[in-house]
Amino acid sequence: MAVPKRKTSPSRKGMRRAHHKLSLVSVSENSTSGELCRPHHVSPDGYYCGRKVTDAKVNL
Repeated sequence: MAVPKRKTSPSRKGMRRAHHKLSLVSVSENSTSGELCRPHHVSPDGYYCGRKVTDAKVNL
């Protein structure tokens, strides 16, 4: 079994984890209500790409 020969320094550990950050969530403005929503998702009032796709209300 492989065992590290030396302790990993905090600097090297931080450099390795530099790419583990969280990315920002993209939002776009809904064309029908002007409300902000995630792209490629149905808006809370049931619209997708400017047309009504469901009658159910989404509770946020």
